[in-house]
Amino acid sequence: MAGNQGEFLYMGRSFDSSGAFSECNSDCTGEFSAPGSPISVGTDASGGKAAALHRLLISCAPDNSDEVILGLVSDLETLTDSIDLQRHAVMEIRLLAKHNPENRLKIARAGAVRPLISLLSHPDPVLQENGVAAILNLSLCDENKYMIAAAGGIKPLVRVLKTGTTSARENAACALLRLSQIDEHKVTIGLAGAIPHLVNLLQTGGSRAKKDASTALFSLCTTKENKIRAVQAGIVRPLLDLMSEPELGMVDKAAYVLLNIVSVHEGRVAAVEDDCIPVLVELVEVGTQRQKEIAAATLLRICEDSASCRAAVVREGAIPPLVALSQSGSSRAKQKAEALVELLRQPRGGPAAPAAGLGPVRGMIGDLGVE
Repeated sequence: MAGNQGEFLYMGRSFDSSGAFSECNSDCTGEFSAPGSPISVGTDASGGKAAALHRLLISCAPDNSDEVILGLVSDLETLTDSIDLQRHAVMEIRLLAKHNPENRLKIARAGAVRPLISLLSHPDPVLQENGVAAILNLSLCDENKYMIAAAGGIKPLVRVLKTGTTSARENAACALLRLSQIDEHKVTIGLAGAIPHLVNLLQTGGSRAKKDASTALFSLCTTKENKIRAVQAGIVRPLLDLMSEPELGMVDKAAYVLLNIVSVHEGRVAAVEDDCIPVLVELVEVGTQRQKEIAAATLLRICEDSASCRAAVVREGAIPPLVALSQSGSSRAKQKAEALVELLRQPRGGPAAPAAGLGPVRGMIGDLGVE
């Protein structure tokens, strides 16, 4: 069953995240190849411009005949000493699928999926990069999502995510995102080992890589098992770092992923260990309306079962901005802020109080049930 990427349920309420996460549509391996990309190698100035124009025209062309597509698939499967024929075929297939939904169906039905998947393990970086981009473009069609997964495409995509070129890794992340929009694929992708590599991409990648990784993680971390895998891979620290650097434009994305993560016990423990409370309180104070709402919801979840976390939130000075949010925010933000203020004003005593001698963070973690 296909999931809704734009909404998710949290504490019985629907959160619309569609404004925070841009879709990975067709591949971003441009028709005009960037310098240094494997695809740009081997063309002089005039020949490169002509080839780029040819690729642009292909990507914007109307539907292509079945004979043309069958011929390209045949070339893709050709076993020759020269890989030039395969390079040409996979680039043409990638471009034909880039903007045209009908071509995506024709290409998959012509038998292109399995040979494209085999290219994901090819040592030639041009074949691999175009292969993963073609898989991404085909995965925009729901029918093809099932076909790619059934043909064994998930594990090779995870390998590309680990070892591919920069562009290949970004497109692999987008392809896995698209496949994860089928609910049963989320578990398969998690079991294939994608989560640690997506966390690594989130932490070390460039701007586009971080956005692609965060969007894929947001989709995958709607299952408990994947949330735990993400925590074990160290997701919380890079999320908090991104939330603390608004100039990167990643605050909303990181905050939504963190909200997913703290819905499991392991996520709440990791968030407290990584000192999430000051970051979240600052968002309530100075963030956008959307960021204030997400931060309040996250703090509410962390504080529900922990008197020490509630005390730490109060010490950070959260009550004044929460009161302000309860008076001037959106209806959902007001509800979250009011619920959190009421929770923070409850007496601290009882069995949730930390054992004597524990430091502040250890006390909060003890509150959450960890020795």
